[in-house]
Amino acid sequence: MTPSDREPSIRLFNTLTREVADFRPREPPAVGMYSCGPTVYADQHIGNMRAYVFADTVKRSLTWKGFSVRHVVNITDVGHLTSDADSGDDKLELAARIQSRSAWEIAERYTREFKADLGRLRVLEPDVWCKATEHIPQMIRFAEVLDRNGWCYALPSGLYFDTSKDASYGRLARLDLAGQLAGARVELVEGKRNPADFAVWRTSTPEENRQMEWDSPWGRGAPGWHLECSVMSMEYLGQHFDVHTGGVDHIPVHHTNEIAQSEAYLGDGLPWVGWWLHGEFINLKGAKISKSTGVGVLVGDLIDRGYHPLTYRYLLLQAHYRSQTEFSWTAMDSSRAGLRRLLDRYATARQPEPADRLGAAARAHLAAFDRAVCDDLNTPKALAAVVAASRDDRLSDGDLTALASQFDSVLGIGLSDLRAADLDLRRSEVAISPEQVEELLAQRAAARAARDFARSDALRDHLAELGVAVEDQPGGTATWRWT
Repeated sequence: MTPSDREPSIRLFNTLTREVADFRPREPPAVGMYSCGPTVYADQHIGNMRAYVFADTVKRSLTWKGFSVRHVVNITDVGHLTSDADSGDDKLELAARIQSRSAWEIAERYTREFKADLGRLRVLEPDVWCKATEHIPQMIRFAEVLDRNGWCYALPSGLYFDTSKDASYGRLARLDLAGQLAGARVELVEGKRNPADFAVWRTSTPEENRQMEWDSPWGRGAPGWHLECSVMSMEYLGQHFDVHTGGVDHIPVHHTNEIAQSEAYLGDGLPWVGWWLHGEFINLKGAKISKSTGVGVLVGDLIDRGYHPLTYRYLLLQAHYRSQTEFSWTAMDSSRAGLRRLLDRYATARQPEPADRLGAAARAHLAAFDRAVCDDLNTPKALAAVVAASRDDRLSDGDLTALASQFDSVLGIGLSDLRAADLDLRRSEVAISPEQVEELLAQRAAARAARDFARSDALRDHLAELGVAVEDQPGGTATWRWT
């Protein structure tokens, strides 16, 4: 099935309109897509990572539908304060003081670790990574346009955007500015005209002793957090583009302010971005704190407990991206069991070459999968199609091999290359490989066939010592799993 054979459109929920509608980019098949990246002052916990698995699913799904996606992700290495508003310390500067390292070292370390975690979760690399600190001149020029055109006012603490001059301010979040109390959504800064006004540029005070600051028309300082995404997205995608993603927590402040300053800067009366897509939170329940880091559970913590990172990706995909889902170790066990069952079937059927032409039954399963993807990225229904195909005795091994490749191009859960045994990482603690397990099982089968039960039992005990549980099946066969 080629893109032209699939459903003609994909429907997505646009936060801006609060409607599910057919996705139409500005210049099809090209799609410009920007995703808010992390503030690299600490490790990103698994709750943070849901936003990137979501953005990856958007990108994969649009590609599946035949669009050509140019994806940009930023790295916030300056400008994001400890609150999401205009007061407090810069998160990088604070981390640098606590760890007695430079802010640049902090940013480099946590950027590297973030990218490594994306790889473990099979999140595709964006076309462009962009760092805030590498785009300061562009940010100053952007702010100068806003200032020159009367959208801003200066205070000793910096340059602020005057939200009262934007009649449509807050429409993304449906904000009621008239009824909003000062400081209820953003903290008060002395001299601000309106509670919602936000910093475009923050001027440093002599007491701050910042490591990251630059000269500007409003004094030496650093850009506001919201300014960064407006500038870098336009730098690499053009003044208007198609898709902006992020978590729901970005709606009321960060994305609202991005829209206000970007549309003020452009001044053409057009929506800055066509489609705003937001992923919901994951509730961490009783697993909120990592013993190793003191912050939320990390991808590395999953690995340390023996879970393959794709078990977590599979857990996320079992819920719709606009629904909150729960994380627990019990849920992770269930997720691993479900993914293991799928991999058992797809790996058993795996052939060097997929079927050249899918049979009718396989085409029906692929069509069901496509309908689910097109239904606002309904990954639970898409997974149901994957499960249904795995249980269909009408499908040849070639059909399943071809389907695994197609399904995995959207889901990224290892259907094309992983085996069930790969999901339990505790095998790394024992000095035996899956190939060696199979060899010992072959020896045990030969011993049983020769009625040498003493040797058969000894081999079974030896495997148990190595962390391998053997389960005999009717007919003389045996299966195994890591314990």
